[in-house]
Amino acid sequence: MNHVLMILLWLFGAIALLAVAFLAYFAFAPRIGGNPGGERLQRVQASPNYRQGQFRNVVETRMDIPFGKMPGLLWQFLKGGEGREPKDTLPTVEFDRAAWAAVPDSSFAVAWFGHSSLLIKMGGTTFLVDPVFGKRASTFSFAGPKRFNYRHHITVEELPPVDVVLLSHDHYDHLDHETIVQLRNKRFVAPLGVGAHLERWGVPSSAITEVDWWESTDAGPVKLTLAPSRHFSGRGLNNRFSTLWGSWMLEAGNRKIYFGADSGYSPTFKEVGKRFGPVDLALLECGAYNALWSDIHMFPEQTAQAAVDLGARVLMPVHWAKFSLAMHPWKEPVERLSAKAKEFSMPLLTPCIGAIVVSADLSRSEPWWEGLQ
Repeated sequence: MNHVLMILLWLFGAIALLAVAFLAYFAFAPRIGGNPGGERLQRVQASPNYRQGQFRNVVETRMDIPFGKMPGLLWQFLKGGEGREPKDTLPTVEFDRAAWAAVPDSSFAVAWFGHSSLLIKMGGTTFLVDPVFGKRASTFSFAGPKRFNYRHHITVEELPPVDVVLLSHDHYDHLDHETIVQLRNKRFVAPLGVGAHLERWGVPSSAITEVDWWESTDAGPVKLTLAPSRHFSGRGLNNRFSTLWGSWMLEAGNRKIYFGADSGYSPTFKEVGKRFGPVDLALLECGAYNALWSDIHMFPEQTAQAAVDLGARVLMPVHWAKFSLAMHPWKEPVERLSAKAKEFSMPLLTPCIGAIVVSADLSRSEPWWEGLQ
């Protein structure tokens, strides 16, 4: 009996120790980030989009997965599935810094590095968008979604001079601690509250600009406006909805680029189209979708419809081809989107990872994923 009791006490102690370690990690690990406080929290609380202690979506958005579906969903993630990650190494194009420097101020250019990490050049100003150059999009550095095998993963050292780091929200696949630490001498523009993470990681408060939905700020000749997206935020155990999320409109001269970030399908796309008129290039999410969370991530067919709503001249899909964050095969998003875009007669830009595309030049499109496993 004493032997059994000792085993039970040992098990209880081990479980308690693991629980304490788990809670301590979320309380103190730098990777988690920080929470808004002081003047930042006061500004968050003063936002018309912050009600009853949290930020709210423009339209009602279902966030909770039915409890009965959780075990099956967890099992699906753990066991993996055929085609969710590529067996082949994905091709990339070596980033050409000289070509980037040569882009005229009167034009614009983009370079995509997988998922939602981008360079955008507009009005001679270079923006680094949602850079995630670490190995995992995860709460933990040792576990969680690992990036696909690329011929080459770009590093901060290989980037051209960056004028502004532009952030859409604080999720791990869009805001990477490891990458931000390497960029902490840059200027940052982000939604309300996100600066709390940046300051904890060493970015000076003077280098951080935070805005609310429909507010604008300037970066050189480029006007940046934060528009709503249908999503959420949070990096810890209990800080969901504590910072704002959103999409970005970039304007310079008569050029307009829209970065949709993460969003379920929403009336906001039509509103953005009405407010800003035709968009030269729409960078919209295409991936990580599922019927269980369809309010916060679009299906590919909805991505095509969102581009139509925006009045986009060209659609370029992002948020795919780097991490497996749902149960669909890795290249299904672009295959489904290609079919729907063709049906809508929506020009689709699909450059190879790392390629520089000037003025949304459709000749730079290629079905680089075809033939890959």
